[in-house]
Amino acid sequence: MLVIARRADIETSVARATRTRSKRPERMAQDIDWSELSRRRSPQRRRRLPIFIVLLIVLAILFFGKTAASYYVDALWFGSLGYRDVFWTTLNLQSVSFLAFTAATFLILFGSFLVLKRSVGDQLPAGHTIFIGERSVKLPVEPVLRYLALAGSVVIALISGTAMMSQWPALALYWYTRSAPSGVADPVFGKPLTFYFFTLPVWQLVSSWLVVLAIIVSIVALFFVAIGKGARALARERGGSVPLPSRGVWIVFALLLVIIAARVYLGRYDYLFEDHTILSGASYADVHVTIPGLLVVCVALLFGAVIGIVNAFTVRRLRWLIASLVPALVCWFALQVIGWYVTSFVVKPNELVRERPYILQNIELTRRAFGLDRIAQSPFVPETGLDAVNPAANQATLQNIRLWDWRALQDTLRQIQEIRTYYDFPDIDIDRYTIGGSMRQVMLATRELSVEKLPESSRNWINEKLIYTHGYGITMNPVNGFTPEGLPTLILSDMPVQSTVSTIAVNRPEVYFGELTNTDVYVKTRQKEFNYPQGQTNNETSYEGDGGIVLGGFLRRAIIAWDRGDIAKLPFSDDVNAQSRLLMRRNVRHRVEVLAPFLSYDPDPYIVIGDDGRLFWMMDGFTTSDSYPYSRHYNAEGSFISYMRNSVKVVIDAYNGATTFYVIDSEDPIIAAYRRIYPALFKDVAAMPPTLRKHVRYPELLLKLQAEVYGLYHMTDPEVFYNREDLWTIASETGANAQGQPASQAMEPNFVLMKLPHENDLEFVEMLPFTPANRNNLIGWIAGRSDGQHYGTVVAYDFPKTRLVDGPLQVEARIDQNAQLSGQLTLWNQQGSHVRRGTLLVIPIGRALLYAEPIYLQAQRSPMPELRLVVLALQDRLAYGPTFEAAMAALFGGVTSSTAAVASSESKPAAAAPAATAPATDLNGLISEAARDLADYQRLTSEGKLGEAGQKLEHLKRTLDELNKRRR
Repeated sequence: MLVIARRADIETSVARATRTRSKRPERMAQDIDWSELSRRRSPQRRRRLPIFIVLLIVLAILFFGKTAASYYVDALWFGSLGYRDVFWTTLNLQSVSFLAFTAATFLILFGSFLVLKRSVGDQLPAGHTIFIGERSVKLPVEPVLRYLALAGSVVIALISGTAMMSQWPALALYWYTRSAPSGVADPVFGKPLTFYFFTLPVWQLVSSWLVVLAIIVSIVALFFVAIGKGARALARERGGSVPLPSRGVWIVFALLLVIIAARVYLGRYDYLFEDHTILSGASYADVHVTIPGLLVVCVALLFGAVIGIVNAFTVRRLRWLIASLVPALVCWFALQVIGWYVTSFVVKPNELVRERPYILQNIELTRRAFGLDRIAQSPFVPETGLDAVNPAANQATLQNIRLWDWRALQDTLRQIQEIRTYYDFPDIDIDRYTIGGSMRQVMLATRELSVEKLPESSRNWINEKLIYTHGYGITMNPVNGFTPEGLPTLILSDMPVQSTVSTIAVNRPEVYFGELTNTDVYVKTRQKEFNYPQGQTNNETSYEGDGGIVLGGFLRRAIIAWDRGDIAKLPFSDDVNAQSRLLMRRNVRHRVEVLAPFLSYDPDPYIVIGDDGRLFWMMDGFTTSDSYPYSRHYNAEGSFISYMRNSVKVVIDAYNGATTFYVIDSEDPIIAAYRRIYPALFKDVAAMPPTLRKHVRYPELLLKLQAEVYGLYHMTDPEVFYNREDLWTIASETGANAQGQPASQAMEPNFVLMKLPHENDLEFVEMLPFTPANRNNLIGWIAGRSDGQHYGTVVAYDFPKTRLVDGPLQVEARIDQNAQLSGQLTLWNQQGSHVRRGTLLVIPIGRALLYAEPIYLQAQRSPMPELRLVVLALQDRLAYGPTFEAAMAALFGGVTSSTAAVASSESKPAAAAPAATAPATDLNGLISEAARDLADYQRLTSEGKLGEAGQKLEHLKRTLDELNKRRR
């Protein structure tokens, strides 16, 4: 019965299939053989091939033409600066990196695919049929997989090549330092410093690249394993033989273990760069357990790889795959357990004893990495009393105390020296110049043109690109020079630039390159350039320098215009000719970052006047690394680094943009390596003109970082370091938060022209004071020296721990607690004006510390602050006056401190004379007079007449004092 039923089912199925074929003859006729269809359409494809090629060319021009134009313009730009070799060297390094890793990635991926495919070739299905509408299409599996693998390999290779090309500096450093001197060895592995700077980063980079490729190849191998599994299942259903997994899969697995072993081996070096709570670098547990244990894990991984290779050529059992992983997993688990035990029961109970050698290594190498081993330490015992100051012997220091806060000066200059709304003073710089035969500390501000501030009606291409091309001139004033109205005493000012000192002049005041010059301009055109306003007309000029790119003929001009986004204007402008020049990358920061992107830069470039009257920008360039063994990492402008050197001084001509890199630290191995790569880019500092060399200064960024590091690493005793017994921080002062409210903030480095203790010569130094952690009293200070043979050296002065020395916040509190000062500041902070307190300076002078703080008064309707008070303090006394001379007389001459302003004959109004008469004899008259003085004070303050308002305020105070006496 079963046989009859089975036969009936078969006959029914055959009949149904026959009926189906008879009902769909058209569909069967429409079945498509993919290869046959390709052969039939080949003539048609040949006819369309030229159109396709043209389309590809157009697309290539659209997508790659912009890039080609950009490279062409960059080559012209580098050539205009004399750095054509730098451009081609960089381009060659990038190209070789891209091509090498792209080709290697493609060969590894596609070659692995071909090998794996061949190893399972007999298990791949011949084809697969799909239906598209009413048509069936037979797709051959093997060609489809080959095309997909080819496309995927190309895409991944391009991505990999691009990623590795971005790492060209590391690759170039490795290539050019293979035979470089080794230097000092680390205490754990005995490797030289150059290994960690140049070799290890490339090894880690290549190992990471290989790990990614190994994972991708493993995924492909798993894909073929899945195909083989399907083939085995199909063979099992058919009763055939069951093939084993391919040999290639096992080999790929073994290679993956080898690459992981290499990655683990290199990972041992990372423990030299780790930051722990107590120290940085490898600790006791790392040296005795983790690092040797990772080496054992590497051996176990290699042993597993050997098992995989043996399994590939023998039995190829799945259990051997698991067995190959067991040794590495067991070793890793044992390493974690042993590491936990040693840390918890060996190190923690005896941490100082166990970690002492590694703390010493951390202290020594961190101090070396940040240049603290070059710091000369000296004791300084601040004394009290006027004799300790010795004003007669320190007149040069006293005459150069900076009373102009740079923010207040910037606001003032914007009111009295911008002249036109499109000018701006983006920064204030501090330097020293010889004036009247003596060295004086001065403040300089560059008057730059900001095209964003042009009137909206003037914002067009001709104005922005051809006419308003540059800023003009600078201002200079002594750091403590004030007019009777509280304004700066200007040495250089106005347009054209006027000088009150015959030895200082600006002969080329045009500023084509600066901090606000963020746009391209075209010079030497038929259009005259705006130079500076002159009465009802404007003074005009034409560029006479040799900077920039010559525009040349129409084709070259069109390519430049395409790259710079001026394709609709530049090629068709009648004002531009073949001799015209393009000035691009005029922002000095952007300029140096493009020329030498491998350096870090101080964010504060400063202007210098040469002896020939030309203007130059000076910037500090740094070499940094995050892989200095046993050195702690610190944040420097957003990057966490463990090594820093001020190796380069960059000079940029403000007129023609010529940019020169001078190597000032030839002992730095990183800059030495870059000099081998770019011999034409760097010059020795001895080649710097003396007129510029005398204006170099210690970098602000470096001193701030060194001060932060020194706060912890001035402790060289391991026990003191371990307990953090003498932790220092940079001193704080009273500032303002984002809402304008008083707030404590860390002090910024201050440049001071002074005689250092135990020194005889006047020097330009940059200094920062220290306070103990969580305390406000001073404990020491650090000074970076800038002049002559002392340049680059740092001196640290330590105060005795048994003596309490007031810090900036404590001196600020003394000012606030002074009854007369506090009352005066409260009155000034009434409606219509507010008080601005300048930076509190802490200046070692003689055997004492002198504190100086300027106080400004600013009207609400006028953003121009005026100096109203100068406060001077010693450890045991405080004095003040409306001028620096008055404050000095009160401090050293025994004159009573006063807030009364001394009006000049020029500014004293006629109506102010009656204010000096005696107050009325009756109380009502005194009250009326006080009310009148207060009303006059508020009116004069709102009108910005701060000099007259100060006199009214002083008279009001005397009237109130008299009123208080009468009421008694």
